[in-house]
Amino acid sequence: MASLGELERAVMDRLWSADGPIAATELRDGLADRGLALTTVHTVLSRLEHKGFVVHDDARPRRFRARGSREDHAAELMHEVLGQAGDRQAVLARFVGGVDPDEARLLRELLARATGPDDINR
Repeated sequence: MASLGELERAVMDRLWSADGPIAATELRDGLADRGLALTTVHTVLSRLEHKGFVVHDDARPRRFRARGSREDHAAELMHEVLGQAGDRQAVLARFVGGVDPDEARLLRELLARATGPDDINR
């Protein structure tokens, strides 16, 4: 999965938070504190589209939306990092060791749902 630069992340945060597709002018206005030109916003959107993060409709003006959710992106990043690890067990152990009790309980519940009793011994 392609990584996001700081400006790309700011644009994606806006798209992930939007109720639906959003025009580049709306994105620029939402990022007004950055003083971005509309051409810059279009360039960032094109890069995000090329990386597979964004899709647009054929209306005029084009409206953009995130291809996946923020949670999808975070999960893909986690899988990518885990896939690059030399020792997956050590990475998972450090991750699990850093979660709070509520997160540990949630992980146990999610794992129990993801694997049946027959899957545990595989």
